[in-house]
Amino acid sequence: MSRNQLYKAFSVIILTLFLVTIMDRKAYSAQEEANKDLRNIGSRRELFIDDYLIGQMTGMELKLQKPVMRDVALAHDEPWEGNVSCYHTVFQDGDVYRMYYRGAHYDEQQKKQTHDQLVCYAQSSDGINWEKPELGIVEFEGSKKNNIIWTGIGSHNFAPFRDLNPAAKADEKYKAIGSGPGGLLYTFKSADAIHWTQMSEKPVITEGKFDSQNLAFYDVERKRYVEFHRHFRKGIRDIMTCTSDDFANWTDPVWLEYPNVPPEHLYTNQIISYFRAPNIFLGFPKRFVPSRNPAGHPARGVSDGVFMTSRDGRTFKRWTEAIIRPGLQIERWVNRNNMTAWGMVTTKSQLPGTPDEISIYSTEGYYRGNDCRIRRFTYRMDGFVSLNAPGAGGEMVTKPIIFTGERLAINYSTSAAGDISVEIQDASGKPIKGYTLKDAQRIIGDQIEQIVTWKGGSDLSKLAGKPIRLRFVMKDADLYSLRFKQ
Repeated sequence: MSRNQLYKAFSVIILTLFLVTIMDRKAYSAQEEANKDLRNIGSRRELFIDDYLIGQMTGMELKLQKPVMRDVALAHDEPWEGNVSCYHTVFQDGDVYRMYYRGAHYDEQQKKQTHDQLVCYAQSSDGINWEKPELGIVEFEGSKKNNIIWTGIGSHNFAPFRDLNPAAKADEKYKAIGSGPGGLLYTFKSADAIHWTQMSEKPVITEGKFDSQNLAFYDVERKRYVEFHRHFRKGIRDIMTCTSDDFANWTDPVWLEYPNVPPEHLYTNQIISYFRAPNIFLGFPKRFVPSRNPAGHPARGVSDGVFMTSRDGRTFKRWTEAIIRPGLQIERWVNRNNMTAWGMVTTKSQLPGTPDEISIYSTEGYYRGNDCRIRRFTYRMDGFVSLNAPGAGGEMVTKPIIFTGERLAINYSTSAAGDISVEIQDASGKPIKGYTLKDAQRIIGDQIEQIVTWKGGSDLSKLAGKPIRLRFVMKDADLYSLRFKQ
């Protein structure tokens, strides 16, 4: 072989090695990118409350849903209650629905409260019809025939919860947090949710402005207690959080973050772990706009209810549109109305033959007349935000996901003319044989849980544990959540 031939052969080898290296680097970068976006969701329920699962989307959007206004749940018309009764907490405890709130009344003529603030209790068997039991615990104006459970320290904003920590002591099955001397936070405990004692002699959290509703609960997903309270950040009411392993010793508070939205006054926070997907935090803050006063009330400002979500309890996606507007009721345009209660419960639908709903509650009539009220609002299950397609249609392909289970179930709604089709792709985006769009059974209707099927059936067990993508092709439809089931 001549020298020129050797040179040419050597050049070809060098060029080939260079091209292979470039291709390997591109493949490695693509694999790195895919691994970064890979979502191992197991069999947990995933809500479309953010872009966590969304890879590519055309012609569709994440659409904020609004709860439906229902009847008044409770009127605060007893002598020990009144027109500034607020800071409600609601939770379901077995067969009993429990509600806690501050009893207080403000005389606008005398410009003062007419009696000391008290902690009141109501209960229900269905979350719709509420009663105030005569508990005989606290005397008010010479009688114990009332639903008062606590007075004194913490009464301004007493916020109880049922402790889901499996290690909780019998006399600490229920815990609470509230502000006390110095306006700082103290803790409380109860064995039966009715009779309470103070836990901490000294304040447990001291950095913040604790004169609104402060919250704490046990995070079952991360196995720790979490707490959320208000403070002022650059003159704006905002939210801080801290955590604890024992409900006594807490980390230093840190600010919540809300990327890509402007600062707004968040008067309360109402953050909760969603019971159908405990890894997700939902928040229902009361947004306060101090500069507006359309009702001309002496206490300036107006409020509405907003919504936010998080997957770590620190960084939240916060919608700037209200979920509960003041609306047509004049009294809701007065300062400190439209305050969402902390907590949500499952309730029966008023429509015969339809699935259970989620109920939340919001205040009205604050400062007005002799009493204020709390009204019930309802969502469909998982129905806080939807992946929405208009009549013109659209589609979304997920990021690569790994799942466990055998079948895919979706929570969805279509119009009579709308539909949803689902294709399964490999991690690179190539349709998998038997699960292509042509194989998909078109989904029409409105169901909380619908099994997705293809021509060959619904069994996905052979794909479990492997990276895949889901392609949703939709028209005039909403997709609320998905879950892989056994």
